[in-house]
Amino acid sequence: MFGWFQRLLPKSGDFYGMFERHAAALVGAAEALVGLTKGEGDRAVHINAIRDQEHAADDVIREVLHAVRHTFLTPFDRGAITSLINTMDDTVDEMQATSNAAELFEVVTFDRPMQEIAVVALEAARIIAEAMPLLRDVERNGQRLHEMTGRLVALEGKVDMLHDDGMKAVFQAQKVKPDPLAFMVAREVYKHLERIADAFEDVANEIDSLVIDHA
Repeated sequence: MFGWFQRLLPKSGDFYGMFERHAAALVGAAEALVGLTKGEGDRAVHINAIRDQEHAADDVIREVLHAVRHTFLTPFDRGAITSLINTMDDTVDEMQATSNAAELFEVVTFDRPMQEIAVVALEAARIIAEAMPLLRDVERNGQRLHEMTGRLVALEGKVDMLHDDGMKAVFQAQKVKPDPLAFMVAREVYKHLERIADAFEDVANEIDSLVIDHA
């Protein structure tokens, strides 16, 4: 009954549109991350693209927080809205952190597992971008959203394996030719790449919570 009543009341603040715009920035950053790790084109262009998309995502999150404070009736609980957009923003922030590490430590070539993690991150970003419009009708799209979050969780597990394989290879290489600086740099890059996937799993959990509460 309350859900029916909510649909009758006027709303201000296009939260769905904001989610979708943030997801578009997320996909853009992930595409640039793939280009960076694969060494395609100009490295500086990819780094700048990730930075630009992170700034675009920050603009959206400011809009969301402002709208949450000034909107009488929101499509979801205010806490759910801020939790979802914050976890989405964590993914872009970790892509930016990966890019920053590559720039700071002058990383030009990336290990194969790093490249594969970036590809997985792009796949996850596209799933989130596909999921955002479905939030406009959680009741009808609940099952499909749940399937998507399951895919995100599975991708996070894949990243964990790639991370462990990559770090093991880096460690083994140290036995043959010790290079403490190279080890430190690889560990830093892998750390942020893994955190991207962790943030995607957090997004999945937030979407699942919405499905449970509203579907």
